[in-house]
Amino acid sequence: MNFDFSDDLKQLRDQARRFLAEQCAPAVVRRSLDGQEVYAADLWREIAAMGWIGAAIPEQYGGAGLGYEGLCVLAEEIGRVVAPVPFGSTAYLATEAILTAGSQAQKRAMLPKLADGSLIGCLALAEGAGNPDPAMIKARVVRGRLTGAKWPVADGGIADSAVVVARDEAAQVGLFLAPLGDVGRRDLRSLDPTRNQARLDFDGTPVERLQGGWDAVQRVLDRAAVLFAFEQVGGADACLRMARDYALERFAFGRPIGSFQAIKHKLADMYVALELARSNAYYGAWALGADASDLPLAAATARVSATEAFHLASKENIQTHGGIGFTWAVDCQLFYRRSKQLALGLGGLPFWQDRLVDLLETRNAA
Repeated sequence: MNFDFSDDLKQLRDQARRFLAEQCAPAVVRRSLDGQEVYAADLWREIAAMGWIGAAIPEQYGGAGLGYEGLCVLAEEIGRVVAPVPFGSTAYLATEAILTAGSQAQKRAMLPKLADGSLIGCLALAEGAGNPDPAMIKARVVRGRLTGAKWPVADGGIADSAVVVARDEAAQVGLFLAPLGDVGRRDLRSLDPTRNQARLDFDGTPVERLQGGWDAVQRVLDRAAVLFAFEQVGGADACLRMARDYALERFAFGRPIGSFQAIKHKLADMYVALELARSNAYYGAWALGADASDLPLAAATARVSATEAFHLASKENIQTHGGIGFTWAVDCQLFYRRSKQLALGLGGLPFWQDRLVDLLETRNAA
């Protein structure tokens, strides 16, 4: 079975890489890091104009109809430059929730606006620290009105609409579509200021019910896990290249530091972890595109290996750079910050490791 991308998708990847190299240089990322702007709005508009946000949205709903493999290719390039845009919140989470659980009317109303970037979306799941769990959901919807607080919400401070996980009048967990125009919001401090995190306080906000319960939430998380894994692979690959280039140009004792065994071992470990993550991410892309029964297992595998690879690569990139790697002036920190943020966005690594073990045990028992 061939898990590689088609020539057309490879061409899309090359075009995206050239565009982002020109339009999303580290200076753009640092404007968000330094607090000059919450996100790169100009870059976001250009990404939307090229149809990237709606890559996996069917053409009948205003999308590009490239399929999930196309979105995976773009996700890797977004991760490679740690782009400070709400791409994941809009294209992976909000869009996937509506595609998974929305009615035809809701899809026709929301997806074209998400696809063209005129609407920024997010998923409001967490209510404080902790992994995804239906027992933690306290927000309530009574007579079509939502009350409760959600935090941290990725890109919640800049989003126009949210898919909120809450309980209905029968205390059943469900998905609800909420406008955020009049919702109380407060930006939260985090390790990665290039990705907005916010607290949302709902006080009688009118909402629309989507279909499904916690099973629909888990389907959205599985699908998003594959897409975020490609962002993590892109970031890990950028770290490896940065560390390799520095090891070749930095001299010590009259030799490139890349000639020393300790540095060679670091680079080799980064490469092995990256290639394992990439292979698992490719399997996840196939399962996502085919809507295969293996998708939950493929998603958990991709999530675990990509999270580990990005953490290792971002950490060893700093170590390879030595003392200068810890300074504000060097861009190693951008990747380390993003690796930590992505590692927690859908639940921590132990959560996905436990899910992977449970799925393997279930499959083996069958």
